[in-house]
Amino acid sequence: MDCIELFKKAAAAMQTDPRLLALTTAQKACDEDQVLQELIGQFNLLRIDLNEEIGKSERDNQKIAELNEKVGKVYQEIMEAPAMVAYNEAKTAVEGMINHINAIVNTAVEGGDPMLVEEPSASCTGSCSSCSGCH
Repeated sequence: MDCIELFKKAAAAMQTDPRLLALTTAQKACDEDQVLQELIGQFNLLRIDLNEEIGKSERDNQKIAELNEKVGKVYQEIMEAPAMVAYNEAKTAVEGMINHINAIVNTAVEGGDPMLVEEPSASCTGSCSSCSGCH
């Protein structure tokens, strides 16, 4: 069996990983959270208003500051919403898994032993070219 087929099987197995399942569940919860969706809609409208005001040839700096403050407050409400907190935690876990997978692949490509690759630290991007920490 060639490596592409093996990676396809690995990717299919990854779809059953609890971290990915948690992300899918968290995304669905965000999509179904009406209050959160209203906040996101409000945020998007405020951003449009802010961008339009910034783009005017004669800017109203006070209005820009007020809109910027409103955007920041709504953004904070979005990020503090329980569904969004759960989503971001699940997303971070999946990103960690992807970084680990990337480190394994990069190690193999560079001739190292992929079986010896440990889970990268939180700051790892999975790109070994900019790192000297794993091996």
